[in-house]
Amino acid sequence: MSRLSVCTVTAVAALIAAMQLPSTAAAQQQLAAINRGVVELETSGAAGISVRIAEDLANLVDDGATRRVVPVVGKGSLQNLTDLKYLRGIDMAILQTDVLDYAKEQRLVPGLEWSLTYITRLYNEEFHLLTGPGIKDVSELANQKVNVDLRGSGTSITAARLFEMLKIPVTFTNESQEVALDKLHKGEIAALAFVAGKPAPLFMSLKGDDGLHLLPVPFNANASSGYAPARLTAADYPGLVPPGGAVETIAVGSVLLVADLRQLPERSRNIANFIDVFFTGFQSLLEPGHHPKWREVNLAGELPGWRRYPAAEQWLQRNMIASAPKPDDLRRMFASFIDERRQAAGGPAMSQQEKDLVYKRFQTWQKGQAQ
Repeated sequence: MSRLSVCTVTAVAALIAAMQLPSTAAAQQQLAAINRGVVELETSGAAGISVRIAEDLANLVDDGATRRVVPVVGKGSLQNLTDLKYLRGIDMAILQTDVLDYAKEQRLVPGLEWSLTYITRLYNEEFHLLTGPGIKDVSELANQKVNVDLRGSGTSITAARLFEMLKIPVTFTNESQEVALDKLHKGEIAALAFVAGKPAPLFMSLKGDDGLHLLPVPFNANASSGYAPARLTAADYPGLVPPGGAVETIAVGSVLLVADLRQLPERSRNIANFIDVFFTGFQSLLEPGHHPKWREVNLAGELPGWRRYPAAEQWLQRNMIASAPKPDDLRRMFASFIDERRQAAGGPAMSQQEKDLVYKRFQTWQKGQAQ
């Protein structure tokens, strides 16, 4: 090749490279813009409610430019926990609290307690036990097949614990809930267990015409640490519970967890921004159009044995101080408390002067406690 040809080729190559530079820069800017403020939130499957909860959060947080929540449907609670610890890009996950306890007890994820933190406790999820005609008591499921969702799911862990507490031996199957529902209709299994916040989408369309019904699950306060009594009503499942009726069961808490982001400053900032918008706009989630389970959430609720994410703890401390009741409001609340207690005890009402005297004594005691 001649010297002129080499120079020509070199010049053309330089020209092409120069022409590509602006497009490359534009692509990088677009890439940065799309990823700005993104947090990924892993949930359980669509049969439960965490997908809807994540959708509510995404709608609240997304401003179209600097903040965005991307829900990711996970494979099961234990896998979600592993993903939160190791999978690149997963920032948060919604999990049952008993799954956390189980993973900690079994040492399934090394360094779990110090590497993961939580933003807030969320709502309770109810234990649904759907069975067919002829079974009226949970004890009748002994030595029969009960589906508990996929292996590693929150339902499988809760069900194993509950049936062990109840001392009822059953044969667990691990089909997806949709497949299990079909098998229950065909009589191939005796029952279907599912932990989900009520009303769970899986049961909403069921009518109970073919004998399917929800089975009561007894609650034992002494043996059920981490669980609470709950009930499923006709308002939750009009096709499965008669009007005015209720099915007693148990509930387990859920929590919004955060990955270990201490060495990832950009993702840490994204989580802090998410928390600020979530906590500040929380009241809007209580309005119609959002899932009713938001009404169970107390942002300040604690999860014993686990650390709260620093940005969440700081937000709560700032705003709890800012929202402290005024002295006059506190005095009125105290007076109402006195009235209610006197009425409940059947005693005579106190005069305003007597209430003021008791309140002054309370303030004196309070100052002594502070000192």
